[in-house]
Amino acid sequence: MTKPLAGLFKARQKDAARPVLYARSMRLCGEHLAGEGDGAGVPQVRLTRAIGVFAAALDSPSADPFDALLQVGERALEAGGERGLGLALGLAESSAGIRQRSKGAWRLRGLALDGLGRGDEALQCYERYVTLLGGGAPAPEVARRMDTLRRRRACVEAAVALFPEAGAGLAALLREPTTTTAVVEPRFASFVRDRLAEHGPGDPAVRRLLELHGRHRRLVEQGAVPEPLLGGATPVGVAGLRGLIAGRTVCLVANAGDVAKSTLGAEIDRYDLVVRCDGYRVRAEGTGERTGLHAVTLRGGAPWEEPAWTRPAGVRLVFGDPAADWRRAVRTRLAPGAQEHVGDASLRRPLADPALLSEGGWEPATTTAFTVLRLLDFLDASPRLDLIGFTLPGRLRPREAEWVMDRATHVDDSKMRIALR
Repeated sequence: MTKPLAGLFKARQKDAARPVLYARSMRLCGEHLAGEGDGAGVPQVRLTRAIGVFAAALDSPSADPFDALLQVGERALEAGGERGLGLALGLAESSAGIRQRSKGAWRLRGLALDGLGRGDEALQCYERYVTLLGGGAPAPEVARRMDTLRRRRACVEAAVALFPEAGAGLAALLREPTTTTAVVEPRFASFVRDRLAEHGPGDPAVRRLLELHGRHRRLVEQGAVPEPLLGGATPVGVAGLRGLIAGRTVCLVANAGDVAKSTLGAEIDRYDLVVRCDGYRVRAEGTGERTGLHAVTLRGGAPWEEPAWTRPAGVRLVFGDPAADWRRAVRTRLAPGAQEHVGDASLRRPLADPALLSEGGWEPATTTAFTVLRLLDFLDASPRLDLIGFTLPGRLRPREAEWVMDRATHVDDSKMRIALR
């Protein structure tokens, strides 16, 4: 009789714990709602409604509130941000405590940890979810993230193996179970910069290290924006963008009234690739009509709530940090059919990315015009690279303007043109 009694005792313990876990979940929901400001967006509205359904299920003797609890977690994931992901994680932990073999609870927990940058912990939850499937196929998003997290870790481990002694600190960081992406990324970048300064770019091990770091940077973002969410556009990275502009004449047009009032439109449209920035305006006679590349920088606390990018462009480049805000904005603001190509995550912060320019010292509010100009100049694929409308003071920040004028090969004030080639 001992084993049956022990089993009955454990079952009663679990039953007693469930009301406590449901109450904890409701408290977490209340704390989240209390911290919300005015002007909530659609995801927050959906989350609030889901919390209401969960609360009603708790008050109904005939209802099982578990599914409603998981639904709140899913809506918290959609709301995103540190607060939304934190709520999703708290609810996932409660769900797994209520039903330890719930596939939905372990999947939710993994996605929340993944969103918070806790990759190793997320992978453990994903693996638990797959085990509970009993041989069934995991959700595509989970399979993709598991592969990405494993390959990402392999990049860092391979990098450490190239310089074991210097990489001891980075290796120790990887062994910490709660290490986050936000901690690993800058340490990995610092490790790469130090080895580059110590051994030089010609060293074979350094070249391999740079390759691994670039791959790691891409994997940090891999799978974050599935192709169906890109509005039919083809994602392009550094090599893809270089291929699109190679051999083409390029002009970057300022969003300025004197350009719009000019008669330069036809001349601007004769360039192979016309680049415009942010919320540009078009007046055919002055600015021209064509837009081959549109560059935009995410600004403000909730850039995903700004209007969609509906103006047609051959290529759309979106600059922004942090990565979570960039992903969310790209998902919500790309308009189907409005662009043929969209820059992937490897192009979201070209000035600071160690795999690209890795230039420190630029202000966080660097203009979009200078960011895209510096990227195009770095790619060095165009025989002609001109700026139209940037000859007057104030169009660029002082340090940006100084950089441009130091490299200008010709300035034509009558046509507001600065040539860099």
